[in-house]
Amino acid sequence: MIKGLIKIFLTIIFILIILIIYLSFFGIKTDKFNNQIKKSALEINSKINLKLSDVTYLLNPYNFSINISTKNPQILVDNSKIKINTIKTNISLKSLINDQFLIDDLQITTADVKINDLILLARTTHNTPELFILNTIVKEGNIEVDININFDDQGKVKSDYLIKGLVNNTRLNLLNKSSVRDLNFSFQISKNKYTLNEINADFNKIKLNSPFIQIEDKKDLYFIQGSLLTQVQQLKDKDLTIILGDFFNNLNVDKIKLSSKNNFSFTVNKKLKFNNIKVETNIDLDQLTLIEERINLKPYIPKIKKEIKFENQKIKIKYSKDKLSINGNGNIFLTDKVEQLSYEFIKNNNQSLFSVKLNIKNNPLIIDFLDYKKKEGINSTISINGNLKKNGQTNFELITLEEGKNKILINNLQLGPTFKIVDIGSVNTDYKNNKDFFNKVNLKKNNSNFILVGDSLDLAKFINDIMNNDDDSSVFKNLNARIDIKIKKTYIDEVNYLNNLSGYINFKDNKINNLKLDSIFPNNKKINLIIHTNEAMEIVTRLSTDYPKPLIKRYNFIKGFEGGYLNFNSIKKDNVSNSVLIIDNFKVQKVPIFAKLLSLASLQGIADVLTGEGIRFTELEMKFSNQKNLTKIEEMYAIGPAVSILMDGYIEKNKLVSLRGTLVPATTINRTIASIPILGDLLIGDKIGEGVFGVSFKVKGPPKDLSTTVNPIKTLTPRFITRTLEKIKKN
Repeated sequence: MIKGLIKIFLTIIFILIILIIYLSFFGIKTDKFNNQIKKSALEINSKINLKLSDVTYLLNPYNFSINISTKNPQILVDNSKIKINTIKTNISLKSLINDQFLIDDLQITTADVKINDLILLARTTHNTPELFILNTIVKEGNIEVDININFDDQGKVKSDYLIKGLVNNTRLNLLNKSSVRDLNFSFQISKNKYTLNEINADFNKIKLNSPFIQIEDKKDLYFIQGSLLTQVQQLKDKDLTIILGDFFNNLNVDKIKLSSKNNFSFTVNKKLKFNNIKVETNIDLDQLTLIEERINLKPYIPKIKKEIKFENQKIKIKYSKDKLSINGNGNIFLTDKVEQLSYEFIKNNNQSLFSVKLNIKNNPLIIDFLDYKKKEGINSTISINGNLKKNGQTNFELITLEEGKNKILINNLQLGPTFKIVDIGSVNTDYKNNKDFFNKVNLKKNNSNFILVGDSLDLAKFINDIMNNDDDSSVFKNLNARIDIKIKKTYIDEVNYLNNLSGYINFKDNKINNLKLDSIFPNNKKINLIIHTNEAMEIVTRLSTDYPKPLIKRYNFIKGFEGGYLNFNSIKKDNVSNSVLIIDNFKVQKVPIFAKLLSLASLQGIADVLTGEGIRFTELEMKFSNQKNLTKIEEMYAIGPAVSILMDGYIEKNKLVSLRGTLVPATTINRTIASIPILGDLLIGDKIGEGVFGVSFKVKGPPKDLSTTVNPIKTLTPRFITRTLEKIKKN
């Protein structure tokens, strides 16, 4: 009996073991519990429904649970179907025996489904604004998802859930009318943490990829960080506008070719407001082409092109909250020849600081107002440090130009929006100019005025402007200051110089209001220049010297000028000047037009004297006016023992010369007339210097192609005789 019971017991155990093994390895298929599974799913989300086929049940004897799985089920949401590859879950035997059917975990593996269908499923549980916007942005794309969820004893989802997946062939239309195509990435979602990996996309035809982007849910906001890479590609300005907004609005970018690596982080709240943005970018800029038309650099770099090219630039950009820094260096092509450029830009709160270093070797560099020229092949370095103001003003804290021993240093230069000088702290120069003259001076601000002192300075251009009454546009916005001057050696042309130049210049509203300069030539001859503004707001200029040769020499058509005393007086108002130039007791050796007149008038003897020993004049007086480029000669009268001349006309600068006058050889006809009793005394006076017969002439044409006509014999006009008698009476 006992043996029989033992046999039955062993048989039952054996059968149970076989059954457990079978249920553990092969399980059973049935739809008996499908309703309970659907009911559990509805408890999670009442708006979804499950369409199940046969369900496989496998016994798990180790934890006394049953593994339940089904293949190819479907999740139904409204009219959409989400195809599932498998659904797996565990049910404890205890809950099954107690008819509770509590799910321990849930594993779902989807097929390749539409992203919008999955978003619709998510919105049935959490219909948030973010999901609504996401559903609007996503236009197409597929997703595969693996979901692992664990439940507690109450059937609630635990916090250790994990969702993995793959997104591919996705197209997004962003809110700024940009588009993202061919978006592919893998993702992983756990509690409060979202990670995207190996992201690839085409953003407005720009290839982008990212190793990772991580999103953390921190109460009321999301913290997002990641990395973004761009491959070498060529872009147009419209592409940059879409990416960077109005950052390039002030730059006329033609094209750009670059690659970059970007690390970023920021926070965004539930209302999609961005904060705490941090970006670190490394850019390999292969090519950037700017078309610059606002700033005219041609006077400084003669061969400069409108297209300025940047090549092989290494750029680092850092941005955090209110601070932006940009560092870069590489090649720049202002012409067809390469130069080196490095730069730094820092924007911190309301400050915008910059520094630039430009090495110029392969191009000439010209600074006309300093009479400076660097030749091609000589290395020079320009360094600039400054800051930008919100009112459009630019402050250059330091500007240096170094070329070998040549140095120019400018401190605290302030430029307005139109690049006019608003203020300047100091200027130090120690360089050889275009004529190989040293300019070694220091200009320093003293309160609201300036002091200019130095060892040597070339003032040839300044003297020319004064003599020509040029109205050059000022480099200053509105200069109102006095400049006190004391310079040991001052060049006025390529040969002549002054010693101990001293005095002052007073500027008012950008114009010289008062000026007084005194100096001496190496031969101890004096020169002084005075300019003042009278009560009628007329600018009165007086220049006098007992050594005018260096000043006359600037007129290259006059050769062999010797002796004399010069007085120049001018009154200027409303940009019109009326001037008188007087030179006494001088000799000229060669004046080509004058010699031609004498030759045409068959006065070859006097012409020979003019081109040989020279002709002496006791006095020259010229009255003329200037307005812009037009000089009107009201009268030029020169008297001498050999010849005298009276002339008037006009000169249109670089266009036309039109002169006419009368020339009288005193050594021929005058002697004959002077010998006539009574009549000679009436016409000539006690001194021989003029006569009643002379030569009339006209000179007209472009400056380099003048045409001269002569009427050899003509009775002198009363005007000529009157002017001659006036001069004779003075003497």
